[in-house]
Amino acid sequence: MQAKVLKVHPSDNVIVALTDLPQGELIAYENDAYVLADNVPQKHKFVTHDLAVGGEIIMYGVLVGKATQPIPRGGLIHTHNVKHAASDYFGKEKEYTWSAPDVSRWQGRTFMGYHRPDGRVGTANYWLFVPTVFCENRNLDVIREALQKELGYGQSEKYKNYTRQLVQLYQSGQSPESLLSTDLRLHEEQFNTRRLFPNVDGIKFLTHQGGCGGTRQDSAVLNALLASYADHPNVAGVTVLSLGCQHVQLEDFRQELLRRNPGFNKPLFTFEQQKSQSEEGLIAEAIKQTFVGLVAVNGQTRQPAPLNKLVLGVKCGGSDGFSGLSANPAVGYAADLLVGLGASVLLAEFPELCGVEQELADRCVDGDVAAKFVRLMKSYAAQAEAAGSGFHANPSPGNIRDGLITDAIKSAGAAKKGGTSPIVDVLDYTEPVRKPGLSLVCTPGNDVEATTGKTSSGATLIVFTTGLGTPTGNPVCPVIKISTNSTLARRMADIIDINTGDIITGEATIESKGEEILEYCIRAASGEEIPKSVQLGQDDFIPWKRGVSL
Repeated sequence: MQAKVLKVHPSDNVIVALTDLPQGELIAYENDAYVLADNVPQKHKFVTHDLAVGGEIIMYGVLVGKATQPIPRGGLIHTHNVKHAASDYFGKEKEYTWSAPDVSRWQGRTFMGYHRPDGRVGTANYWLFVPTVFCENRNLDVIREALQKELGYGQSEKYKNYTRQLVQLYQSGQSPESLLSTDLRLHEEQFNTRRLFPNVDGIKFLTHQGGCGGTRQDSAVLNALLASYADHPNVAGVTVLSLGCQHVQLEDFRQELLRRNPGFNKPLFTFEQQKSQSEEGLIAEAIKQTFVGLVAVNGQTRQPAPLNKLVLGVKCGGSDGFSGLSANPAVGYAADLLVGLGASVLLAEFPELCGVEQELADRCVDGDVAAKFVRLMKSYAAQAEAAGSGFHANPSPGNIRDGLITDAIKSAGAAKKGGTSPIVDVLDYTEPVRKPGLSLVCTPGNDVEATTGKTSSGATLIVFTTGLGTPTGNPVCPVIKISTNSTLARRMADIIDINTGDIITGEATIESKGEEILEYCIRAASGEEIPKSVQLGQDDFIPWKRGVSL
């Protein structure tokens, strides 16, 4: 039988409703009883004792808000009576000990990956097209249209077929009103899905809006980002298109690539339009050289690799009041298993670590790592405040509607994705992962900016939890979607890979779902499971300009 409520941490003074609770209901919990002063919707919280104005709200064992008006025992907390609040934080203040979970079940396990000469192992094998400036986006679109379908990488054409039916009905004389009431069905259009190059998982295109016209600092960050994708272990070869006069010069790109990886030796073809005889000639030559490059990298095959070669990025988006209770801690347990096996885990989204900074600083392996985390967090927060905003503005209307009413509540639940292991490193945006274990990566909370940044640091798989649903993916890093609740998993089954809603109903545990997530990751890393985001071609890529983005 499903429990009605849950208290997350012994020191909390709020209790979470696991189902809709009506005003006046008597809730018995942990040798106490509460008469609800308000209706408490599922995923929302009520207080365990009377709070005066300024009274602290404690959840996950940390300060997450303060009362802006008196709240009676059993009263609902929401934006009308609570504001964001979080404790201050400093450097590392105490030592941290960690008991790793039992990983004997996975000792000796392997996944089938693409081995790179520098020792890294990819979970996929992509060819990448990179424009150094937005002026080349159109040329990339033309090349995409020329290559994708002909080489067997085309997406479903069911929507083209659907539109074709509408055109035919309109041309036959049907009125707009009758078109709206006509029952049309989506049918798959048959096209070439047999890949000419079976060992190349796809051809990806990093179109963006940067490279010129902004600040030189923005262009330098973009250059580092593009180079990190070219160097990514899931990328087999790269074609770069440049206009010629932009801030991000081809030589800058080459130098950044070699700075990042002095031994870089993938096929790399570069084209500069202002040195070409014609746009037609540029595009034709880029297609021809890339085709020859694809022939070469198609010789690469998956080979066994130990699990410590995985780099797992953990992310949440479209979060709800169950995110910190089901999907995030389950992902955190999977992360701990991987750390115990010697793999690397990346936790990002700095605006969504607000309120748990001191806890994370104390988990850092030494004072220097903690100091870098504190410096990046305080700098980011100050930049947001200087723009008239702040981390308090992070929760979206959807978050608030589903129970995440302050950034600290959202953050304390979001941090659970990182598990409980020590933090071995802190990476600024585009810095590559350097050590096995858990690393923090400075990115915005924005779904696509965060996944873009996490991939830049070397994530070869990303697990992405969601309570409301989101179609976010990445061009080169497979993104696995995990639902926090069963209702979402049923309603948006076309984008969800794993459901952790059975934790909420008591049918599963955090540990059992964490193990399930790890097993899925091993299959996805081997190409045996294709995550929904990959099947749907969700190739989202948004560079962060280092401005205020929450």
